[in-house]
Amino acid sequence: MRKITLGRTCAEVSAISLGTWSFGGANTSGKQAVGWAGQSDNDSKAVLIKCWENGINHWDTADVYGNGRSEQVIGSMWETVPRSDIFLATKVGWDRGKYDYWYHPDHMRHNIERSLNLLQTDCVDLLYLHHCNFGKNGEYFDDAIEVIRRFQEEGKTRFIGLSDWDLFKILRFIERANPDVVQPYRNVWDDTYESSALKKYIEKNNLGVCFFSPLMHGFLTGKYSSPTTFEPGDFRENIDAFKDQAIIDKVKQNAVLLKERFAAHPNPVMYGVINTLISDSNNSCVLLGQRNVQQVSTAISLGDLLPKEDVDWVKQLYRGLCKT
Repeated sequence: MRKITLGRTCAEVSAISLGTWSFGGANTSGKQAVGWAGQSDNDSKAVLIKCWENGINHWDTADVYGNGRSEQVIGSMWETVPRSDIFLATKVGWDRGKYDYWYHPDHMRHNIERSLNLLQTDCVDLLYLHHCNFGKNGEYFDDAIEVIRRFQEEGKTRFIGLSDWDLFKILRFIERANPDVVQPYRNVWDDTYESSALKKYIEKNNLGVCFFSPLMHGFLTGKYSSPTTFEPGDFRENIDAFKDQAIIDKVKQNAVLLKERFAAHPNPVMYGVINTLISDSNNSCVLLGQRNVQQVSTAISLGDLLPKEDVDWVKQLYRGLCKT
């Protein structure tokens, strides 16, 4: 597995890293599905071992993935996997607790301490503010960053991160937060990384960047042929594309073209849609949600840099501009 330098952290992490959202299983927040159905702890543990054996050394989780279940599974592995071998990241922010807004300092501290306990570690390598919803006028930002900086001073995290689905929200707070690593939403179907100017800021300031949801929750694999429903508590129920036949057909058509262009690779669709994201961006890795050992086998075949002509071709394909 190719390693990249995660910006100014100077940490060497796998270009294809491990996202463990699914390890929390199906879950809801109020009436909103926020988890992944059909995940067993045994599969999750087998993934962690196979990732470690194959050089996927960056594991990403969060306090709300299964209300701590994902963190607990990871924390149970240290008798098998040396903790020092893993660059470990977690997040805080999506659990309000008893408060009426995100990032209440007392609740943040409670959840971060819980994360360390579940992860069975005294210090994580990277601690993210999970989103940029700091109040209508950003009024809760100062408290949130103070809490996370205090944990850094206490030696409970080495580095600070900032994440959000909306890249323009990240840009609103990035200068004040001064994070070491940024975790934005990015895939070849929905990509504002360059047009938002986030790419330029990150590279100018030598920040690390980890792209999440690079497969649009599995949708971009092209395996879906018709509108799909998921079990209760599965986040994919919220994604309109899974229910839109026209988009499903377009993605399947693109998958055929990717298989033709990258036929020499054992996983041509993944080779195109994943490697494109890290081939045009410095200091970048992709957080790929690997739910079983077969998916790890696919993941370890990825992570190479594509020639610019291939990157441009894939991007045009998903803009609907590629001529077949």
